[in-house]
Amino acid sequence: MSNNWVVVPTCLPIVLRRCHRCASGRFRTNGKFRVNANHKLLDAWLLALCTKCGDTTKLTVLERMHVRSVRPELLNLLHDNDPDLAAKLLRDPFVRRRNRIALDWDNAWRLDSGGPDRPHRPEGEAIEVSVRFAARIPVRPVRLIASGLGLSRAEAEELIAEGNIVSTVRLSGKLSGDFTFTLKR
Repeated sequence: MSNNWVVVPTCLPIVLRRCHRCASGRFRTNGKFRVNANHKLLDAWLLALCTKCGDTTKLTVLERMHVRSVRPELLNLLHDNDPDLAAKLLRDPFVRRRNRIALDWDNAWRLDSGGPDRPHRPEGEAIEVSVRFAARIPVRPVRLIASGLGLSRAEAEELIAEGNIVSTVRLSGKLSGDFTFTLKR
């Protein structure tokens, strides 16, 4: 028996960066962009608000780009404040490195297990579960397994230690790529 689970983002993640006004380290972005043109040069920023004081920070998307070198579709998305573009840019490692930010994905994703919490199976039959990520969200596999099977994390870790949950990938640490595991009980 096999199941397919999907990890889906529910909102944009928290941006981890130091606030210059209140020294908080968390910013929330809602997908708003600011585009500025100076003659034939274009700058674009993704705006983020401090969760503590509300101060705005600008995350550089384009810097001093010639207007003709920017695709018209991208320019339209920037002007329309496209939230999908904001999500794509936040996941881009180049944008994160350029702006010296990290992302906090807590409470920004959900697991679609496609049915009841505990899959029904005849006794002794193994369940093969394929976990797919709709976006590169770093999550602990033990947390996904516990959530998908309706167990506590301690129970899921115990099943892994006993060898009742096996996988070709390491189930400790965090993963952001697709993997499969087998539940045998």
